[in-house]
Amino acid sequence: MTHRTAEHAFQIRPYRPEDADGAVEVWARASETAHAFLGDPAGPERERKIREIYLVHADNWVAETADGRVVGLLGMLGSEIGGLFVHPDAQGMGIGRALVAFAAARHRSVTLDVYEENAKARAFYAHLGFTEKSRGHEDDEDSGHLVITLRLTGAPRAAGSAPVDAEV
Repeated sequence: MTHRTAEHAFQIRPYRPEDADGAVEVWARASETAHAFLGDPAGPERERKIREIYLVHADNWVAETADGRVVGLLGMLGSEIGGLFVHPDAQGMGIGRALVAFAAARHRSVTLDVYEENAKARAFYAHLGFTEKSRGHEDDEDSGHLVITLRLTGAPRAAGSAPVDAEV
């Protein structure tokens, strides 16, 4: 599926093993920006897990530019968005929104976990229409940081739509 914004074209396609280096690069750069509060969010042990576990066992999709560069990564675990990463150089181009819409089109409802400290991601998901399902459990890395589970039912709100207050 090809997406076009005013200045950029990209496609969402299934992840292939030869995408590993590009996908890890996207994950590492996005994690350094979004998860700086973790200390070393893109450390070697986490990278090993990305390569050997997450890229192997999740249903992964990439956003790829017209010149073949991987700029986004979506990892699905059933109807859970297990990971959504957009390279910092490609943020603001509609790639994250398109990846969420892609996931939502395949499931009636999708969930994801977001770190409580990740205010930028929380605002992005709220703008798309995600609502809080639960909060307070620790992440899978036992970092001590709390996560919030969010849910989106149906398609994400269109670009430019104002968020609507919703009770959780």
